Amino acid sequence: MQVIKYPLKSEWQKLTERPIIDNSNLEEKVQYVLDEVKSNGDAAIKRFTLEFDRVELENFMVSEQEFSDAEIQIEPDLKEAIDTAYANIKKFHIAQKETTRKIETMPGVECWRTSVPIEKVGLYIPGGTAPLFSTLLMLGIPAVIAGCKEISICTPADKQGKINPAILYVAKLLRITTVYKIGGAQAIAAFAYGTETVSKVYKIFGPGNQYVTCAKQLVAKKDMAIDIPAGPSELLVLADGSCVPAFVAADLLSQAEHGIDSQVILVSDSEKIISEVVKELNQQVSVLPRTEIALKALENSKAILFNTLQDGITFANQYAPEHLIIACEKDEELAEQVINAGSVFLGNYTPESAGDYASGTNHTLPTNGYAKAYSGVSLDSFVKKITFQKISKEGIHNIGKTVELMADKEGLRAHKNAVSIRLKNTTK
Repeated sequence: MQVIKYPLKSEWQKLTERPIIDNSNLEEKVQYVLDEVKSNGDAAIKRFTLEFDRVELENFMVSEQEFSDAEIQIEPDLKEAIDTAYANIKKFHIAQKETTRKIETMPGVECWRTSVPIEKVGLYIPGGTAPLFSTLLMLGIPAVIAGCKEISICTPADKQGKINPAILYVAKLLRITTVYKIGGAQAIAAFAYGTETVSKVYKIFGPGNQYVTCAKQLVAKKDMAIDIPAGPSELLVLADGSCVPAFVAADLLSQAEHGIDSQVILVSDSEKIISEVVKELNQQVSVLPRTEIALKALENSKAILFNTLQDGITFANQYAPEHLIIACEKDEELAEQVINAGSVFLGNYTPESAGDYASGTNHTLPTNGYAKAYSGVSLDSFVKKITFQKISKEGIHNIGKTVELMADKEGLRAHKNAVSIRLKNTTK
């Protein structure tokens, strides 16, 4: 991890840059997969599954027997942990439901807005080196609460053609029975265009590797809605002298282990704290199963010493992290100044991994600075907001002259006439 001391404000923008990965041929490769699946459907899916995942599948659909087997295979303690996370996430997302309120903007003119579920959604769940059953909880729970009619899942099978039992257990818990053994860009293509087996959806959710991310971005250009722009994981920790350096190091490594293109940033007003955290990083990383991945990610990462915590929080807002931990004595006071972050974690006892799994908040969040304009996935991600209005005879007379005048001044005579004809044929 590179240590940077007292950077000038003119240098801050450079410090917010994410790791640059050479993807020069990526878009062309992914577009080829998308086009092939669009043209050849299941045949292309089978071919790419064999080529990329090294597994030959005749049937993509998960059978009832596979669901039953998964429930038996999963360890009781993991089942209990999943059930606890399920309850917390469900409770937090149910609270996001909105009630419809009719607003009378003037006598006789009523307006209201209603949340309507997106009918068909596709959830992509990574299943490679880290089968993310937690992501299925994060996406499946709000999809079910929203009332989406058709919820389908794509997740890659292992070399034996099997899906991780925890993923199938969560799917069964959510009562989602449509699960396809498809991964990578070909899964995104199947969701976007449909095949003989896979039904086309209206919106695609879920994280993935660079191929999945690129595929989502390409289909979003003209064919399909997606959840959010999401790339490699990232975390910024703002820490002062009250933090526990071992905790901070553990948090940084929890994100660094995601992938070699992940980035973690430590920001502090204490050189002593930075030194102690770096020491802890070196000790803790050596015993991790994913040591090599974490070390590569740390090469992309920085510890930045600022004169004040105020400079630190200002820099954090400029960086706009996916995850922000405020390990400071005045954590809640500093949190009031946060304007750009995907999700915020306060104090010494709130690890980012709690939000990843079980506290209740959603872990599908904007990365690469998109937190400046995007929110993380929530119940709102699975609904459309449709506005309604109803105008009475009294109302059309109250609002009529306003609309006539505005339409006339814009030169839209038919717009004006749609009001005028009503005024001529009604009385208050």
